[in-house]
Amino acid sequence: MTATDASTAAGQHGKPRSEWSRRWARFRRNRLAVVGLVIVVIACIAAAGAPLFAPYHYATLGPGDEFLPTGSPGHLMGTDILGRDILSRVLYSLRTALFIAVVAELLSLILSFAIGLFAGYKGGKIDQWLMAGTDIMFAFPGYLFAVLLVAVLGRSTSAVILALTIGSWVGLSRLLRAQILKFKTLEFVEAGRAMGATGWTLVMRYMVPGAMGPVLVSSSFGIPANMLAESGLALLGLGVAPPMPSVGTMINDGYRYVQSFPHLIGWPVLVFVLIMLAFTWVGDGFRDAFDVDES
Repeated sequence: MTATDASTAAGQHGKPRSEWSRRWARFRRNRLAVVGLVIVVIACIAAAGAPLFAPYHYATLGPGDEFLPTGSPGHLMGTDILGRDILSRVLYSLRTALFIAVVAELLSLILSFAIGLFAGYKGGKIDQWLMAGTDIMFAFPGYLFAVLLVAVLGRSTSAVILALTIGSWVGLSRLLRAQILKFKTLEFVEAGRAMGATGWTLVMRYMVPGAMGPVLVSSSFGIPANMLAESGLALLGLGVAPPMPSVGTMINDGYRYVQSFPHLIGWPVLVFVLIMLAFTWVGDGFRDAFDVDES
């Protein structure tokens, strides 16, 4: 049988050809996860291309066009108190939220890998000291810590990213440590050690790939959590500095007029909630895909 015939036969019997294809097949069985992934991809494209897709600049004022309703000519979602186009500001606020959330999650991953891997692999007193430090950080509410840090550093994108990173790395670090401790004792890791693999090779080649499933699931939930935290900081007046738009800032500016002009906060909240739900659905799909009980 040729390779093509084997591939065809495998496809006919519905058997994925690799571990990743099996995980993708399990992910696809979750319809909401697929819908969420499509929404996330569209949101990322819209956010990255906000300068291209937005009809106006987020700070462009419209004298005489204040409080235009949804569906007005040239303003699909209407305008705000200063005549600024809500659709444009929603796109730019989505760009801000996604950028801050993703960068903060990446930095959190780097910090968590450095501490969790080192503590789990080395063990002993190093593990005890590092975990004692994470326990101290875990005792502080992450969001309150972020509020205090932004209040000290001032309103800026970098300050918000730093605050969210410091407030969110602890849980992921403990998860990675637990995964490394589990994989250290498995037979295939011992086999790798017996074949001469040591140190960095053991960790990166044998342990990290197995630990990536729970990490990926955790990160898929961490990004929307960071988006929510960023909007909460903006709602408190501690988010990115004006005139850069944020969902929290748009809600804060429009809530006084919500009874007369509900579209001022209706569209930002609707889009934001949809993106949050989409990330949650994707996280559920990843959890199904990496569920060891189904492997």
